[in-house]
Amino acid sequence: MGSDQNAKAEFRIKSWDENPYAEFDGGKLTRADTAQTYTGDLVGESTTTMLMCYGAADAPVYYTGLERFSGTVGGRTGTFVAQAKGIYADGVANSTWFVVPGSGTDELAGLGGEGRTTAVGGEESVPVTFDHHFEG
Repeated sequence: MGSDQNAKAEFRIKSWDENPYAEFDGGKLTRADTAQTYTGDLVGESTTTMLMCYGAADAPVYYTGLERFSGTVGGRTGTFVAQAKGIYADGVANSTWFVVPGSGTDELAGLGGEGRTTAVGGEESVPVTFDHHFEG
């Protein structure tokens, strides 16, 4: 395992297409297909599919999903897939995610690590922290 590196970046949402696929007593399940643009130590674009669970009106929204990033991480170019989970409550979405092992391509082959985001409703950019390393 290579040495750990800490990347700081931000993303902006380019598109958000969310649709319900099931409803239950006071809640619903939705699928959101999104696209993001990254700047900072991560430069590139990504697409994400998130599955969300909405409960009663004031209840937190729980979500999980997969994001495919294409661009550069610390000057290395390629793609990778991240698996995310999070909670949206009181206008703030807190997410954690990790690089799916073996998903890195090209110069990002062997990439591993975990990231965090905190998205505050109404703000255009979302800060990203990504602790990562390269195998081998």
